[in-house]
Amino acid sequence: MRLYRLGDSGEPVRDIQDRLSALGFSCEADPRGEYGDTTRSAVIEFQRARGLTPDAIVGPETWRSLYEAGYRLGDRLLYLRRPMLRGEDVGELQSRLNSLGFDAGKPDAIFGPDTERAILDFQRNRGLAEDGMAGPEVITEIRLVSRGPIRAGRQMVREREWLRSLGGGLVGTRVLLDAASRTPDEAGRAWGAANAAAIELQERGGIPLISRSADEVLPERVRARRSNRNAADLVISFELGVEEDDSVYFFSAQTGESEVGRSLAAHLSAQLGGASEGRATAILRETRAPAVVIHRHDIDDALGRKVIQILEEFASNPS
Repeated sequence: MRLYRLGDSGEPVRDIQDRLSALGFSCEADPRGEYGDTTRSAVIEFQRARGLTPDAIVGPETWRSLYEAGYRLGDRLLYLRRPMLRGEDVGELQSRLNSLGFDAGKPDAIFGPDTERAILDFQRNRGLAEDGMAGPEVITEIRLVSRGPIRAGRQMVREREWLRSLGGGLVGTRVLLDAASRTPDEAGRAWGAANAAAIELQERGGIPLISRSADEVLPERVRARRSNRNAADLVISFELGVEEDDSVYFFSAQTGESEVGRSLAAHLSAQLGGASEGRATAILRETRAPAVVIHRHDIDDALGRKVIQILEEFASNPS
């Protein structure tokens, strides 16, 4: 899709404004179909609320999130299909199932095989027809038995157990080193950092996996799928930023967050400098393993090695 930003106009902008307004992000001060300052502010507020990069540009990620945010649990039948259903209704379903002890995996708002298995387990437990679909009967039953605050789910318990198992350091830990590739400059510098990190990790007894080759340019979602196929224990992504924007990101969305990711991001940012922030970009949201993104202006080989040194310190003394 094309990108929409300040100064654009037309029916697509009107659609963006309608979706933002329905979610409580008002664009009323701008004429209908005109991407003005008020629409820009609403887009930034929405992006921040959904863990996206607040760049005021409605591109594929922001549009997808706008579309997914329009669904509430009960609005539609949820089931496993290709392409997989996505939406905040799916995320709420996953969070409620996890809270009840039915393992739907990471609350990524994507209806995948883990979510289907959790529904089947729930249906079996409650004596309902076992079809793996979340229709009115299943959703009503889930709401009846999950009243009150949503508690930590099985995914978070797994993360805590994995963290406690790291007392011996990085030996045997499968770490996917991811190199972002949005621009040629980022692709080269991020690859250098990821490659240096892989060498450092191997010297410390870990098992390095790399999300792409030096000359590949791959979308973030494809790199996330590679992490899952390779059964990574942890994902560390290198992404080029600007000096005023140095950060370490971890997965955080309205449906839940990665506890290990938050802890590791705080540890890394304390030693590298910059902020620790929750985001819901594809590499954080769609990888099954805990993940962090090193978003810095000074990506190079030295940074890659330093990140692994900090990681080993974290792994040797998990909190």
